[in-house]
Amino acid sequence: MRIVDAKVVVTSPGRNFVTLKLTTDEGLTGLGDATLNGRELAVVSYLTDHVAPLLTGLDPHRVEDTWQYLYRGAYWRRGPVTMAAIAAVDVALWDIKAKAAGLPLYQLLGGASRDRVTTYGHANGRDIPELLDSVRARLAEGYPAVRIQTGIPGLRAVYGVHATDDHGAPVLHQRARPLVEDWDTDAYLRHTPAVFEAVRAEFGAGLPLLHDAHHRLTPVQAARLGKDLEPYRPFWLEDCTPAENQEALRLVRRHTTTPLAIGEVFNTVYDYRTLITEQLIDYVRSAVTHFGGVTPLRKLFDFAAQYQIRSAVHGPEDISPVGMAAAVHLDLAVHNFGIQEYSGHNPLTEEVFRHAYTFTDGHLHPGEAPGIGVELDEELAAAHPYEQSYLPVNRLRDGTVHDW
Repeated sequence: MRIVDAKVVVTSPGRNFVTLKLTTDEGLTGLGDATLNGRELAVVSYLTDHVAPLLTGLDPHRVEDTWQYLYRGAYWRRGPVTMAAIAAVDVALWDIKAKAAGLPLYQLLGGASRDRVTTYGHANGRDIPELLDSVRARLAEGYPAVRIQTGIPGLRAVYGVHATDDHGAPVLHQRARPLVEDWDTDAYLRHTPAVFEAVRAEFGAGLPLLHDAHHRLTPVQAARLGKDLEPYRPFWLEDCTPAENQEALRLVRRHTTTPLAIGEVFNTVYDYRTLITEQLIDYVRSAVTHFGGVTPLRKLFDFAAQYQIRSAVHGPEDISPVGMAAAVHLDLAVHNFGIQEYSGHNPLTEEVFRHAYTFTDGHLHPGEAPGIGVELDEELAAAHPYEQSYLPVNRLRDGTVHDW
């Protein structure tokens, strides 16, 4: 069996997604997610101009060999564009391999280690009362754990919370220029413990609560927040410091017992080496889509398991159902699974990407369809072309771009 075609599909059914479709001479097809939120076209070019020409004629069963060929053969290794492109190839090859075997992907990864995959949902609000309503909504949907984020008094827009313009109208994610958000770290550090206190008072001590600091704190600030949150027993504090500075977690770890999660912007195992071997974190957060695919992420989880560190695959809406499906197969198979982020997708996205995985009572299951269990409706995808979009930019009150 040989690969005879490699096609890149870009579609925007509410937000942008980049998909690689590989076809073999036996008629089998495989899909891979290459979406890089806010920089989608960079990956499209990398795939179309540099990777796709290398794939035709290759044996799709040689997953590991192809991964090493693309990673080492480029000389310019790592980075989000490169690794998103390689991830798309890797997942598409696993999809083909599992289809050829007539099995769902998780069976090729060693079979199920659990019956279902536990998830957490996102709850947010511009203020605490609105957040409490959002938590109630997530619990009504069946989520067993909830990430809580709120607006901060005095700040107009905060990442992770629905932003509004000067007239109170919602600001959509897709926009021609980045949304500029204001930021005040001291206000955030004062407000966040009060948020946890209010949620605990309303929902009790048993509900697992997660919180994402979005890389905005210095090590000392992160340590202070972790310490202040200890009475409320968070499930974790996520991305408390910039991911580039691994040594920062040493200081944070010394000063708080709050569990720490990090890694959604990491691209390779080398980004984690210090954090894992020194046991500075409790959960690894990388996505299949941005880490080079199933092949390296499985290796990362096995590495982390030696240090009692668990998986927690990044799963926001900008990971397409293709990337989400691959993650759920991996979640079901690995022994040291922790929790899966799951935001779901809008109905149009679910029409473009028809998937076998299901969400029931706060848990995911990949289904029993051969491969990863996702089919792409190319005609519907073509009816929703790419739209320019950016992630927000933070500025401090004096106008400085926030550098943490």
